[in-house]
Amino acid sequence: MLTYIHIPFCDSKCHYCSFNSYTNLHDRIAKYMQALKSQLLWDLERFKVEPNSLETLFIGGGTPSCVEAHYYKEIFEILKPYLVTDAEITTEANPNSATKEWLKGMQALGVNRVSFGVQSFNNRKLQELNRAHNAKEAIEAIENAHSIGIKNISLDIIYDFYSDTKELITSDLKQAFSLPINHISAYELTIEKATNFSKTPEVKKGSESLGYHLQELVTKHGFKQYEVSNYGTYQSQHNIGYWQHKEYLGIGAGAVGYKNEKRYYPNTNIDNYIKEPTKLRTEELTEQDILTEKIFLGLRSCVGVEQNILTKEQTKQADILVQEDKLYFKDGKYFNKEYFLSDEYALFIT
Repeated sequence: MLTYIHIPFCDSKCHYCSFNSYTNLHDRIAKYMQALKSQLLWDLERFKVEPNSLETLFIGGGTPSCVEAHYYKEIFEILKPYLVTDAEITTEANPNSATKEWLKGMQALGVNRVSFGVQSFNNRKLQELNRAHNAKEAIEAIENAHSIGIKNISLDIIYDFYSDTKELITSDLKQAFSLPINHISAYELTIEKATNFSKTPEVKKGSESLGYHLQELVTKHGFKQYEVSNYGTYQSQHNIGYWQHKEYLGIGAGAVGYKNEKRYYPNTNIDNYIKEPTKLRTEELTEQDILTEKIFLGLRSCVGVEQNILTKEQTKQADILVQEDKLYFKDGKYFNKEYFLSDEYALFIT
């Protein structure tokens, strides 16, 4: 089982961001962290979570580095007996707020992996995305994390912005690979509803060649692509757990949990969540829902799709893709050769 904790506070709202995050509610941090504690204790009890059974912990947002490290102490104390030995414990962080002091504080609590929201090392692009940091701060933050002994460091890159060129992507990756990282998450810009960019959708370039260019450069450097957006010499165990369709606790306003073939959604409104952290909306998944998700998730990643979960008709469709050299079959599973086409292949099978 996995664990996800959502921190909905941010320094600034990026123009592409559709996540549940707020820039003007920092005065709620102390009460919010207590509400997280209440929901966590409740979930651990109601799901009868066994000691040493939580494989990973991922703190996302929002911006976890907006919240001082000491606020996380009680959460880690609660979780400690439930986490497996040497569990992967990741926090997201933004370069402007992930100070060396903050990183040391989180490391002391148990964090052993940091994922930095860099997006680019081009200052003009960062400004146009409404990021709160510059390239120099991103470089310093990553070097600080490495200097205190955090070995697993990832950074995010966004591509397919209107000003992106192969030269800009090459420059970003050259800078990235000069730093002590072992993972890159490369996300194609998507225009989501209710974001600033939804008013100017033309900021998305719509160039497939940029994704393939990035893929070529990253894999040439020795980073293996193990999911449509993720590359590394280290593979995030939390990410892989999602793609394996493992169950997970979802703690916080805007988090999502999955247990006993049901998805549950806490309040997204921070004030309502603080008042009632255990009030959840529940969605029951059908067998067909779960099968479809396993096909889509398996084909977009190195996890693959087990033949024995497919219907006869779906197996027939998957075999056609093998014959056309789009998928390959090994040890009872279908694997994808081209992650960028994973959705098309999944739709063909389902």
